[in-house]
Amino acid sequence: MSTIPQWVKNLKPAGPQGTELLQQERNKSSVDVEQLSNFLFTKDGLARKQRVLEILQNDKVFDKSQNYFAGRVDRFETALARAKKLRQLHIKHNFSQDDKMVANELISEPGPYGLHESMFLITLRDQGTPEQHEVFLRKAEQYKFIGCYAQTELGHGSNVRGLETTATWNSDDKTFTIHSPTLTSSKWWIGSLGRTANHAVVMAQLIVDGKPMGPHPFVVQIRDMESHQPLENIHVGDIGPKFGYNTMDNGYLLFNKVKVPHISMLARFSSVDPKTGKYARPASPSLVYGTLTWVRSTIVMQAGGVLARGVTIATRYCAVRRQFQDRDAPEWQKGENQVMNYTTVQVRLLPLLATTFALHFTGKAMMALYAASQSKMSQDAGKAGGPQRGAGPEETNAGSDLLADLHATSCGLKSLASYTAVEGLEICRRACGGHGYSSFSGIGPWYADYLPTATWEGDNYMLTQQVARYLLKTARSVLKGVDPNTNDTTLILSTFLARQDTGAAFDVLGNDSDIVAAFAWRASFLTFEALKHRDEQKKPWNSLLVDFYRLSRAHSQYMIVKNFYETLQSSSPAQEGMGTETLDIMHKLFRLYALHTLEQEASEFYTSSAVTVRQIQLARANAVMKLLEEIRPHAVRLADAWAFPDWQLDSSLGRYDGKVYEDMFYRASEQNPLNRVTIDPYPDSPTLFKANEAAALKSRL
Repeated sequence: MSTIPQWVKNLKPAGPQGTELLQQERNKSSVDVEQLSNFLFTKDGLARKQRVLEILQNDKVFDKSQNYFAGRVDRFETALARAKKLRQLHIKHNFSQDDKMVANELISEPGPYGLHESMFLITLRDQGTPEQHEVFLRKAEQYKFIGCYAQTELGHGSNVRGLETTATWNSDDKTFTIHSPTLTSSKWWIGSLGRTANHAVVMAQLIVDGKPMGPHPFVVQIRDMESHQPLENIHVGDIGPKFGYNTMDNGYLLFNKVKVPHISMLARFSSVDPKTGKYARPASPSLVYGTLTWVRSTIVMQAGGVLARGVTIATRYCAVRRQFQDRDAPEWQKGENQVMNYTTVQVRLLPLLATTFALHFTGKAMMALYAASQSKMSQDAGKAGGPQRGAGPEETNAGSDLLADLHATSCGLKSLASYTAVEGLEICRRACGGHGYSSFSGIGPWYADYLPTATWEGDNYMLTQQVARYLLKTARSVLKGVDPNTNDTTLILSTFLARQDTGAAFDVLGNDSDIVAAFAWRASFLTFEALKHRDEQKKPWNSLLVDFYRLSRAHSQYMIVKNFYETLQSSSPAQEGMGTETLDIMHKLFRLYALHTLEQEASEFYTSSAVTVRQIQLARANAVMKLLEEIRPHAVRLADAWAFPDWQLDSSLGRYDGKVYEDMFYRASEQNPLNRVTIDPYPDSPTLFKANEAAALKSRL
């Protein structure tokens, strides 16, 4: 490979430099980036991020320069090296759990220990007894047991009750037999299983005295602790390349009548008495799925930051990129226009910018609800349960509780938040024009790795049935006179019933609290409409699935709007430190998110009588467009407040200093290993590569 000529290195981009353009953008705005960042993440959180970033940057194993060039095996090898090093750094620097989370966010790739550090440890902790903690959890925390969470199967994903793997109780020797009776019972898509894990939490159908008791978690050793080879009658491996997520060894797993001891069944909420063989049912069947609820809550919490990466990259690049001239610009404003000045770009990116904050605040509320439910679950542990709910998706008995509220909320918000982040990242990529298709943009690879979130831990469409089921059940309880203050859902449904005959008169264009009320009204209207179809008209469940999807979406959008509004209404030192100008911009972001959503869902707001046709017209023609104009000067600073270091974004287009084209050319010309290969192009020659400096360089490394 020839070296890059100096005359090439001396070239500069045409026109105003990216650094100058981004500085001009930042000079236009009065948003206090530091204070807004503190409000989002706290000073301690930002200091932690900086401290961990310096540690990672100083270790060559975390060098990202070849991330976009490496193949599957090389990427997995590098990811494994990073995972091991991160564990060593954890011990060396005494990392807290928050430190580890920040490190993973900065590295920004799925690692081979990912499922061990999340679902395996969480399941052992939350569903194991103290005795099981000593046997399993302690060794897992020390990385002697390295595990995964084996639930999904080749033939079943979302339908957990349909899992085919069995765990049969053997009263004679006090063991369980784990068995895969069919090909489709093979565990599939299990992260950290393919090559890394030596243990698995296996979700299997418990069978006691020939009777199925439903899916339960079992801790099973799958590989030898020394040789790391599969144990006898266990077949395990990696499932192969995926659309993204290729630094993770998602795996398959089959059992041929493998016996495990009695202690292998995680028994905090349900158990089999080893003496009598009697099965003790959990106080609530949903307790068994506590790990999934935690994961869904975490997905909601992370969605804002996931989307913010794409928005930050696209916002900065669209402020640097210039295309065409504004045909109505004055004569003295010559030259190409910044892409961000076009309203067709603003209407795509600025509502997404507002969405990042909306999702962030909702995620915080979601995790608070999860913490409250954990306390409630601890009180229920060990209590005997009633009859198990049937296999159908509906629960007809009136009533509500915190656990049910958490389950429904986590399902609805997981569905909407991950859908919004997935769709939003693709919008950001397209807003970057042709360069958005390059891996160097930093959006495409991030999108590919995040994309499965729309499917795992509950398919986004399937999950909406759980929300509808909860809302219908709660509506029935409201009709029977339950206390309206039981929770927020009963309150808004009761309010709707009390006012439905007089109607609504919400000033969505002039009053922020009325915006929240209009979203609550629409969700309540759709709830009682669905209940009418189900209970009065006796429509089949399947015929209502599309209605249920819309209902879940409406209720989840209400929760996001409500959490955004309440966050801005609350008082805290961090919020007061932002200053009135920054806080005013945040209120405008709230209105942009809410009114843009209202405009997109206009038919439902009108049908429910939450707003009038004229209000919808004014929201579209005046309010949203005016908000875009007012927020536009602050876009770059608002993106800056997310405090992504360049090392984390790993993006040419999203560089903080605006040196977009210089960085893109450098990666292509100097870091690209293909440019170290000299080929023989002639079809009659058997030679493919005349020289391969890339391979020689790798072998030396």
